[in-house]
Amino acid sequence: MPTSPLPTLAPAPSTCSLERFIHHYGDIFEHSPWVANAAWNEGLSEVHNTPDALADLMGRMLQQATPEQQIAVIQAHPDLAGKAALAGELTQDSSREQAGAGLDQCTPEEFSRFEQLNAAYKEKFGFPFVIAVKGLDRHAILAAFEARLHNDLMQERDAAIEQIIRIARFRLSVRAEQP
Repeated sequence: MPTSPLPTLAPAPSTCSLERFIHHYGDIFEHSPWVANAAWNEGLSEVHNTPDALADLMGRMLQQATPEQQIAVIQAHPDLAGKAALAGELTQDSSREQAGAGLDQCTPEEFSRFEQLNAAYKEKFGFPFVIAVKGLDRHAILAAFEARLHNDLMQERDAAIEQIIRIARFRLSVRAEQP
């Protein structure tokens, strides 16, 4: 049985100058082009032309960053179903992702619950709750929100970083599917 080739990114990351790479992939990590810069400096080969391999490399750059750099990347993410979403101030990727999970269709009670959880979470951890919403609905997101409020700071920073890497993988996969 023949196997289909892995989807590839265009432009191919391994062929990009630093400037071109940042232009095309610098926004994968929300408002944090330094992650793409670090990945490019690490060295890109043909292997990194697939969404999974590039997400792995970029994710490793984030995991190896200082705690302060990691927190800054987490803080660059918007609140889920928050004021920025209501005001239409999200990045295109975040808008598409939140709408895909139905967060743009919350009832007033659900918006209120998100607002309460966002405030409690930020008060406890000092950064917004981050979750890869693809494949989740607002009820599953609220349940995860409530469960993760019980984590300690280190557990939650690690969970947020893991979710950010998942988001990057999804974003790169979407780009590989685009003509």
